[in-house]
Amino acid sequence: MKITVLGSGTSYGVPMIGCDCAVCTSDDERNHRFRPSVLVSHEDLHILVDTSPDLRSQALKFGVNRVHTVLMTHHHADHILGIDDLRIYNYRINGKIPVYSDKKTLDRLNVVFDYAFSDAKTEQSSPKLEPTVVNGPFDACGLRITPFELLHGSLPILGFHFESPTGRRFAYATDCKVIPPASREIIAGADLLIVDALRHREHPTHFNLEEATAAAQELKPARTLFTHIAHDLDHETTNQELPEGIDLAYDGQVIELV
Repeated sequence: MKITVLGSGTSYGVPMIGCDCAVCTSDDERNHRFRPSVLVSHEDLHILVDTSPDLRSQALKFGVNRVHTVLMTHHHADHILGIDDLRIYNYRINGKIPVYSDKKTLDRLNVVFDYAFSDAKTEQSSPKLEPTVVNGPFDACGLRITPFELLHGSLPILGFHFESPTGRRFAYATDCKVIPPASREIIAGADLLIVDALRHREHPTHFNLEEATAAAQELKPARTLFTHIAHDLDHETTNQELPEGIDLAYDGQVIELV
């Protein structure tokens, strides 16, 4: 199982438009952050988690030439607005792309991107998606995937736990302020945890750095990477302050669990 961080930034992205702070003007490529997304690959099959508005740029920069399955954590703009860029992958795999999420997210997608879920013939090119409501564990691309609940402020959203045939485990928990006890049981002790850590200051719908660090130390994964990072956090400086085994993720980072 291979995980590629396609985007580690917050909804504004980094650099943020019109900002001249030290991070936004940094020469360190690790401070240049697309909106949040990861690609999970297994035996040349590829699962995309969320379709950020930066999907085309992410795909070109990091070589995402095939997508076979899409998982959606929730319906916020920074996680869905790249859907139209999925259409090239329909051609690549010569078929519809399965999209897994909870009912409320899929219902919203069907409103915003109704054409992507329609079989009606049109003159225009469009993505062709096959929605599936997830209510428990399922299999995709040779991996066992278990959805789990996160609270993004008061909004329940999904995280995803992946297990390979060799028993390696990866948990993805972006956009969260609370990880409920039942979800902690699912993801505790994973080989890799990627979890929300917005900034130093508290936020009503996201973990700050202190909260994310505490969660990681309680869940005890072998390795933790923080994502959904605002321009408040310089990559190198922040990493020097974090405990061993915990780091900020960066765009293009690849982690192989073998």
